[in-house]
Amino acid sequence: MDHARAAISNLFGGEPTSYTRFSIARQVDGDNSHVEMKLAADDEEGGETGRPEHLHASMPPPRRNGKNLCFIVMAAVLLLLIGFLIGYLSYRGRMQRVNRCLDGSGNCEMTPTASYLSEDGTEEEEVPGPRVLYWPELRNMLSAKLSAAHLEANLRQREGKNSFEAGKAEDESTAIYIHDQFTSFHLDDVWNDEHYIRLQDKGSSNNQVFIVEDGREELLQSPDAYVAYSKSDTVTGKPIYVNYGRKEDFQKIRNMGVPMNETIIIFRAGKITLAEKVANAREEGAVGALMYLDSSDDKATGSLVPFGHAHLGTGDPFTPGFPSFNHTQFPPVESSGLPHIPVQTISSEAAAALFRKMDGEKCLLDWTSVMGCKVTVSNTSKMTVKLTVNNVMVDRKILNIFGVIKGFEEPDRYVVLGAQRDSWGPGAAKAGVGTAILLELARVISDMVKNDDYKPRRSIIFASWSAGEYGAVGATEWLEGYSTTLHAKAFTYINLDTAVLGSRHMKISASPLLYSLLETTLKRVKDPTKDSGYLYSRVGSDWVKRVVPLDLDNAAFPFLAYSGIPVVSFGFYDEGDEYSFLGTAQDTLANLKKKTDKLYALMLTAAEVAGQIALRLTHDHELFLDFDRYSEELLSFQEKLVPFDSDVKALGLTLNWLYFARGDFQRAADALRRDISNSDRENRIVRRALNDRMMKVEYDFLSPFLSPKDAPFRHIFFGKGSHTLQSLLENLEQLVVNKDSVDVNKLKEQLALATWTIKGAANALVGDIWNTDNEI
Repeated sequence: MDHARAAISNLFGGEPTSYTRFSIARQVDGDNSHVEMKLAADDEEGGETGRPEHLHASMPPPRRNGKNLCFIVMAAVLLLLIGFLIGYLSYRGRMQRVNRCLDGSGNCEMTPTASYLSEDGTEEEEVPGPRVLYWPELRNMLSAKLSAAHLEANLRQREGKNSFEAGKAEDESTAIYIHDQFTSFHLDDVWNDEHYIRLQDKGSSNNQVFIVEDGREELLQSPDAYVAYSKSDTVTGKPIYVNYGRKEDFQKIRNMGVPMNETIIIFRAGKITLAEKVANAREEGAVGALMYLDSSDDKATGSLVPFGHAHLGTGDPFTPGFPSFNHTQFPPVESSGLPHIPVQTISSEAAAALFRKMDGEKCLLDWTSVMGCKVTVSNTSKMTVKLTVNNVMVDRKILNIFGVIKGFEEPDRYVVLGAQRDSWGPGAAKAGVGTAILLELARVISDMVKNDDYKPRRSIIFASWSAGEYGAVGATEWLEGYSTTLHAKAFTYINLDTAVLGSRHMKISASPLLYSLLETTLKRVKDPTKDSGYLYSRVGSDWVKRVVPLDLDNAAFPFLAYSGIPVVSFGFYDEGDEYSFLGTAQDTLANLKKKTDKLYALMLTAAEVAGQIALRLTHDHELFLDFDRYSEELLSFQEKLVPFDSDVKALGLTLNWLYFARGDFQRAADALRRDISNSDRENRIVRRALNDRMMKVEYDFLSPFLSPKDAPFRHIFFGKGSHTLQSLLENLEQLVVNKDSVDVNKLKEQLALATWTIKGAANALVGDIWNTDNEI
């Protein structure tokens, strides 16, 4: 105690001297490492005041201690270093979990906790959040819950019914059933959209095809099937066979010197859509067109006649660019994609009978599809074909049915899973399989949310479309009705139509943004046709080279080419041995099961692929959209242009500006990748902003210089029209073949549209206007 009193005496009344005060005080933020150091000198005049004499006399003057000061400084530095290490290790742990989230190799969520400070500044105990489902656990849960029995029950709903034609009784009753199923699954919201559209129906009597010889008419066929949007008329002309009706097929006919004006063109189904075949025939001056199913290897299908439509477009052709809601005042316009010539489908047996009547040159070897195939009739022949079409226009109400599981963080961002519901026949493969998968995914994912604590960050919409047989009418009208918002909110469409047409091969169509996610998924879904192994081993490491371009009849096409929303569409089939009953009145469950004995196992696998894609896109912090893939696509396109440099320069033009725009996009993609790497992925505001930049990549490849009404499919990669990169490439190829045949002004316009669309996409990818590359 004496020593203590002496120390206090020295502190307050000793010899005038300097001192150091060192304290460690607990702060309100809970940090005990605060260090306070103060240097001061006592006032010389006040040194004796109030000081007991005996203390002053008994104590020696204090000494400065350099060693103590050094120790204090070292302790302070050590405490700061410890604090830094603790913060670094904590941050490093969080980032490792984020990286596992990105590569799918492990747990990727931060366990939610909540810390609060009381009013007096003390820290209260952390409150644990809800259960967190990590991606591997979520993936396994989906696989375990999907049921082949449920899929079979869903598919059997179509048994015993001959037709589900859009807007008619069976289509509407199926719509009500799906609505009730969505409701029973306890989805967050279930609703329907009504559209009033104009369709074409078969007339009071069947359409007819005649062979006319020496003034006598012989009925070739009068099928129950018809082609929607065909012109109703009677025409007569010489028959000419043009293989698949592709542009290159017509070019071979021209090379043979066969005139095609005022003729009736015959082609077989396949390779391109019926509408594209008819459009090519009309360009050549044909007055009518006939199509048959190529069934040379399957005698049992020789009598089949397919249904189809001839509208070169999607949606209601009598409200192009407008949504067909009930309050729409229909403008007096029609789609430029209507054929304006009569079109009819016939059986391969009827086609063979027609060929036997033709006495002209035999078909090219690779054109032969049925026995006795002929290109046309001889110059001396008087034989002609007479085609009578009496289809009628009708106005109908159709229903699109929707259900949604709302996201817990970003409910206004969503992935859409959709399937066509209608069909001209039973439609087991055409519409039944996709609808069954749609219902099963809605049931399973809703169950995961309601009973297994899954909380998707973003919303999942389930959509059942009507009038898909007429050219994705239901899907297109929905896109047209909400075009101002959907491209900013829907970031992926997953198409479930025709998911099983066979078992040996897999067909994939997708936006490049989804290639990486699709590949990751295929590596995790087992192949049902093998005892072991995954789907990825089936498609191979070079599967991207075999990605099939979307055709107009695919409901995913308007999502991608019209609205700029990334899409994926896939299915199982047998290459070289197609499912012949597709689109016919014989598309029954029995025939589909004959095609593959693993129908329900394949449906289960398709559901798992689609489900994993949807869940991954709504689960992760960062959207799994690989925008670097478009850099690769642009580079690949540039490599195709290089051989034409000299030909373009000969016209006084250059491809350099297009190359510069591609370079700008590459740099913009690199900048966004750096922004993502350097960002705090747990900051919701930052994460949402970065995800939105990725979402817009697809939309920014829609050419902004074209009218959606005049050119609805504005995507420069996947659209239709002279603005596309493919059309530019074809024009450059023609420049080499025949320079005089190329319209230079059109070529200039194509180069300008491509350059500025790519440049605009690069600017949008960068984000802020002050960060754009203004090299052009």
